[in-house]
Parts: sequence; structure tokens; C-alpha cells
Amino acid sequence: MPNHLINETSPYLLAHANNPVEWYPWGSESINKAVMENKPIFVSIGYSSCHWCHVMEEESFENKDIAKILNENFISIKVDREERPDIDKYFQEVYSLMNGRSGGWPTSIFLTPDLKPFYSATYIPPTPKYGIMGFSELLDVITKRYKENESLLREKGREVLEFLSPKNIKIEATKLDLSIIDRYTTQAKSLYDKNFGGFGDSPKFPQVSTYTTLIDFYKFNNDNDLLILIKNSLDSMIKGGFYDLVDGGFCRYSTDEKWLIPHFEKMTYDNALLCELYLKTYILTDDVRYKKIALDTADFMLKFMGDGKLFYSASDADSKDGEGEYFIYDYDEAILAFKDAGIKDAKTLAKQLDITKNGNFEGKSIVNCKEKDMPNYDIAINALKGIRERKEYPFIDKKIIVAWNAMMINSLFLLGQIDEIYINQAKDSLAYLIKKLYINHTLYHSTIEENEPKIEAFLEDYAYLANTLLVAYNTTYEKSYIDFAIILANDAIKKFYRNYEWEFANGEFTTKAEIYDTSYPSALAVMIDVLLRLDTLSELDYSEIIFKSIERHSHSLMRQPISSPLMSSVVSKYLKKYVILKTSKDNLINFKNEILKLNYPYIILEANNDDSWSACGKGACFAHAPNFNEIKMELDKLNS
Repeated sequence: MPNHLINETSPYLLAHANNPVEWYPWGSESINKAVMENKPIFVSIGYSSCHWCHVMEEESFENKDIAKILNENFISIKVDREERPDIDKYFQEVYSLMNGRSGGWPTSIFLTPDLKPFYSATYIPPTPKYGIMGFSELLDVITKRYKENESLLREKGREVLEFLSPKNIKIEATKLDLSIIDRYTTQAKSLYDKNFGGFGDSPKFPQVSTYTTLIDFYKFNNDNDLLILIKNSLDSMIKGGFYDLVDGGFCRYSTDEKWLIPHFEKMTYDNALLCELYLKTYILTDDVRYKKIALDTADFMLKFMGDGKLFYSASDADSKDGEGEYFIYDYDEAILAFKDAGIKDAKTLAKQLDITKNGNFEGKSIVNCKEKDMPNYDIAINALKGIRERKEYPFIDKKIIVAWNAMMINSLFLLGQIDEIYINQAKDSLAYLIKKLYINHTLYHSTIEENEPKIEAFLEDYAYLANTLLVAYNTTYEKSYIDFAIILANDAIKKFYRNYEWEFANGEFTTKAEIYDTSYPSALAVMIDVLLRLDTLSELDYSEIIFKSIERHSHSLMRQPISSPLMSSVVSKYLKKYVILKTSKDNLINFKNEILKLNYPYIILEANNDDSWSACGKGACFAHAPNFNEIKMELDKLNS
């Protein structure tokens, strides 16, 4: 007998629709039921490609004894964090406050019927292990305490909420200056793993915005150590494992410090951002390997993760035969495939690809290549693709999310600067995204297949879509992109900007927009970057909003800029200023490679009818030149 999730559209929620747990979606029905029956609420938050979410479902939510306890004593609510990032963000903050550390998924929250949190956890095993109380035992304890001392739990929940939203917040402001560049780069160097690249120990996340900001800052200081840091890290990420050498595309993160053992799920936002990073590094270094990774990542997304127009949210870490089974290889099957492909020394080739009898992951092998210019490499990869074609591809969540699609379309426009084949794809995808999710002057957050969207957009959707529109303008010089970016920016200000503070969401839960980059760059930082460009490009004046938005975070930014990579970049842009490079469209096309190589990183392109070149700021031009080389010399002066 299905539970109350059966009529939902989210693949994650539908996957739980036949659990013996009487799940409800988030909404008034479930909350009112908790109030009427005076039962505590259990909220479980996850997403379809989350490995530990699958584990907890199999161990606990499919367990009839545990389901019986939940059904008799709790109102159980399932939330797809991709569909409702506002609810997820709110309860992640609750978890962090209650536990003194960041959370993860699945997220397990216990609330009073009036939504006051009194206990929080992430994955909970069915029986005691990992030093964690078993789920059955925990449910019994919470049931007993709620019945015996409900008022105490309500009071604890009230205190949590008071800490979460203090009435008096002291704003510490400090002077913003360009020393943020040296502070940021110094802190990055101190965290850099010289042995294996990246930052910190395991697990290792790509932290893309850290590198994109370093690329910009390198252009100001020409610090060779920064270039080594960037290249070594990017080289380490693509040896295999974290980067899939067979199908292409990047996994969510590496569970080890060597980038070998990934969490096998693949997310649209990671691949979009890494595609952009490798492209920018190619432009910086002229190393064609980085160009190939950028192109291969885009092609992976187009082949595996989309419908030809838009991009799905994620592919699963698990296959029906176990975690990562689609991605890993048995030694004997690989040797046979190599021999069938005509490779004479199959064993040597297997060793070069780290495919061994004992394996490097649970008895099997993740392809890992440390050698350059390997003979027969392409033949071997094609043979390994053949093995995968006989396997079932991991489940793909076909949810369309505005912010994540905007990131990927942004990367396609950027790729179009070096290969025009991607421009039409980017334009078509952008137009279709707007048609599908901007309805009657309202932007929505997500949809799936032909379902009508129902959840209105959050700050990240406005910010990332407006950013992509400006990149589209910078690539095509079509003014309509600016016009729509202005509409979105103004709508975002009306909806999310209050009393000099930006909100991420303000529906059922009001959550503040943070300056910190998490799985992907801060929506607040992206929004302020959008306003900086619009303030330069248009006749509208966003300067006060920009200044106030940065000022209230100035103390944190100047003290610890590495914690907020994109916002640190925004501070640099605010101080250094965007420059509009104006000339004829023919000039912009003919000199596109030279323009990409300009040392000054904060350039906006604008096509006019003049064959000469001008460099302009807000409302005025400060340099004119008859040819590109002379305007380049003027722009180079800005780096000092």
C-alpha cells in the first residue's frame, strides 16, 4: 500500500512511496496532523543520488519494525533537498547549531508539532554502530521523553530557534582594500596539499571557486607558486577516479586524499563549474589537456545528463549491484576486453591503468592513469566503454533546476568562445530554460518532465540565471540578454533584499544568504557580481545595494577571505572595477583569442559601429586606441 508520497513528482520522494513508513511530503496536511494528534515530527532530508540516503532507506525505512514505531509515534515527512533547498538550508543550519559541525545527507531532524527542533542527526544506523545509537533505540528514547516531558523538548527547541535567529546582530565593518588578494593567496597556499593537490585531507571536494579566484588573482601578481598550485591540483583531479576517464565527467568528491576513490554520484553543478575551471586554466596556460577535459566534460553532460535541451540534476552513486559497480572493473574482464581489441600486451596496459587482480576498490579497479602519452590508451578506453555498455547505467534524476542548468549553460557559452559549435546549443538551452520555468513573469525553481513547476525560485536561481544572461551577452553581444538580466536582478532585489540584508528564501522558512561557498559558489556573491556588471553596463544605479551588501560582511572577508572565494573575488571586482571593452563586432570576432588572453580579468565586451577601441567604466570612457595592441597596453596598466 503506497504512502502519501505516491502523488509527488520528485524521483527521490517517489522512491520512498512504497516504504512501510507512512511518509508525508512537506506541507500543511502533515503538520496539521502532528498538531491534531500531538505527535513529534520526524523530518528526513535527502536526494536521489545520495548513497547514504539509500543505505538508511534499505536498513531502516524498509524495516517493518522501525516503520511501526515511526507510524505509531511520529508524523514522518520526506524532503527532497534539491526540490526544496530552502527547507534543507534551514535544517542544515539547525543541525550545525545543535551539533557544532556541518551536516550532510541524509539529514534527520526531530521537531515538536509546532516545528521546534529538539534532536538532529545525519545517517542513523538501525542498530548501534560507528559509536551511534541505533535508530530503533533512538525512536524509543524520543517517544518516551516526548510523552514524559514534552514541555522540556519544546523549550529546548525554542532556545535553538532563538540562537538561530538572534534579535540583535552586531555588524562588524572594516575597510575594504586590495590587500585581500595577498591574504587570500597566502591562505590558499597554507591549505594546499603539495603531495596530491587540492586543499586539506580527505574527503576532498573540488572547491572550484577557490581556483577560479586564484586564476584572477594570479593575473595581478604573476606569482608562479600560484600557477603551480592550480596546475598540480587540476592535474591530480583528472588522473582517474574523481574524474571518470571512460565516460568523462566528474564525480561528487573524492573519499581519499589522492582523488582516486570517488563518491560516484555525478552532479550537474560540479560538472558545469569544473568545465568552466578547466577552460579558464587552458586559456591561462595554453595547455591543451585542460581544453580537452573542458570539452569532454561538456560532451559528457550533453550525452548522458540531458534531453538535448536542458540538464538533469544528478546520476546515482549506486547501481543495482552495489555502490559504484557501473564504474569499476574486474581484472579478468578488462584483460579479455583489451585482447579482443587487439592489444598484445594487455597485462602491461592494465597495470598502467591501475587495473589489478587485487583491485583498488573493494576487490575491483577504478581506472587510474598516472602516465602521459600511453600507447594504446584510446583503444583501451574504448574497450572499457564496451564493458560498461553491457551494464545498466545508474539512475538519473531528471529534475530540471534553474540554477544548476544556468551553470551548465554558462559553461557552454564560455566554450563557445573557443569552439563556436557550443554557442547555438547554449542559446537554445537558455531560451528553453526560460520558456519552461519563467511563467507569467514568475521564475520557478525546478520541474521534471512535463509537470508544471510549483515551487517559486530562490535567490540562487535568480543569481545564476542572471549571471548566465550576462555571459550570453558577453559572447553574442545581443542586448536582449542584458534586458532580461535587469528584470531578474530587480525582481531579486524586491523579493530577497531587506534592510541591507539578502535572504536565500523567505517562504515557510526565512534563511539568510551566506557569503560562504559550499557545494557551489554563494548565491549572494553571484548576485552582487551580477549587480556590479549591470551597474557598469546600464543606466541603473545599484551602487548603494552593492556597497551595503559587501560592507556588512567586510570584517569576515578581510580576515578570512579563503572561506568565501567568490565573494573575495567580488570585493576585488568592486575595488578594481569592471571595464567595458568597446569596438565593432567584427573586431570582437577577429580578435577573440587575443581578448581572452588579456591580463586584466574583469572585462565586459560591447559591440558598436566603431572600428577603433575604447575602454570604459561606469558612465565614461578612459582610454581610446586605433588598434587592439594599443588598447591592450592601456588595459595592462590596470593590473599594477
